[in-house]
Amino acid sequence: MEGGVHTGKWIPKASAGTILLLMCMFIPTLTALLQLSEGLKCQDDEYPNEEKGVCCNKCHPGFKLVGKCLDKDQRSNCTACPKSQYNEERNYTPNCRTCKICKKSWHEVEVSPCDTKRNTVCRCEDGYYKDVIDSETYQCIKCSQCGHGEKEKETCTLGRNTMCECTENYHEVKNRCEPCKNCSTGCQHLCPFLTTKPPESGEGYLVKILGVFFAVAMVMSGVLVAITYIATKRSTKNKLLKSSSETSDDSLDSCESGLIYKEQHSNSSVEAAPQSPVRDQERSDLLGSPPLEIKIPDLIYMVLDLVPVLKVKQLMRALGVRDSEIEHAELDYRSSREAHYQMLRVWAERGSRAGGGGCGGMLHRALLQELLDKLREMNLGRAAEELETKYGIQ
Repeated sequence: MEGGVHTGKWIPKASAGTILLLMCMFIPTLTALLQLSEGLKCQDDEYPNEEKGVCCNKCHPGFKLVGKCLDKDQRSNCTACPKSQYNEERNYTPNCRTCKICKKSWHEVEVSPCDTKRNTVCRCEDGYYKDVIDSETYQCIKCSQCGHGEKEKETCTLGRNTMCECTENYHEVKNRCEPCKNCSTGCQHLCPFLTTKPPESGEGYLVKILGVFFAVAMVMSGVLVAITYIATKRSTKNKLLKSSSETSDDSLDSCESGLIYKEQHSNSSVEAAPQSPVRDQERSDLLGSPPLEIKIPDLIYMVLDLVPVLKVKQLMRALGVRDSEIEHAELDYRSSREAHYQMLRVWAERGSRAGGGGCGGMLHRALLQELLDKLREMNLGRAAEELETKYGIQ
């Protein structure tokens, strides 16, 4: 052949039919690979079985999954939930959920029982309302009673506490209703001269002078009251220190002789300490209750760790600690935690003198129970449960 080189070999050409045949063989495989890479798209009542590349049907409410389907024409293997367990929705979970139990100790009553498709429905018993903690947790709190100077605005319901408002001639001061004693905010209706037109000329000027004189007199009276209060407080503090040292010596003798309470202690500490919150008729029960091996300082520090700082003084008042004792502790200690410690110590020592605690830091069950009851009344049920768990209270 001119102008080129001939090898002498013949190369066959593939036919168009052969190429099409090969393409048809590989298209299904490519399609399956693309579907796996993108993930299975199943209906709302199905779930994907990635291993087999198929969508399986979900189990009905009241059932749980035992085995997945192996082919698109097969169904999942489901079984009914056992007794005291349930599943509310379609699912493919291997477990059922445990039914809730309404607890009488938590003031709950059962509305409807649990079955395989629905959990137990509980509500708070009469006289209590539901205090929601989170989406799945709540506690039943006793309905509040309106206090002195208050009247009921809205009745307590299953989902809301009692709503109170101040009665006539009372106004709200720091979440408490105080009687109207002057023309302060909320009491203007008792002072008509504030809303009438002031007198003209000399009369108006005289009224202003009298008002200024009255204000100055009030300020001076307040200063004198404050000075008297501080002096009295210091005197009382000195008496308390002296009385406490004498009481400590007497208590040591009491421990050595095996006695818990002496009448002479109550007589010697009448001036320094307030009357015990434990009633006389309950004192014999307190003395007869078994003492708990609880160190009072350990109990106090645990309470301070569990109770929010802003609610400690409220707890103190609920336990019978007086406002003067609370102020005394706040003046003596710059640290709020140390001040709160002293407030709780006042309560614990007072209970000890009344028969609530024994020698060597031993505490009687009745005194601890009083603390647990007050915590629950203040919506601090979780703190009460922690203390019960710590000290084995059932």
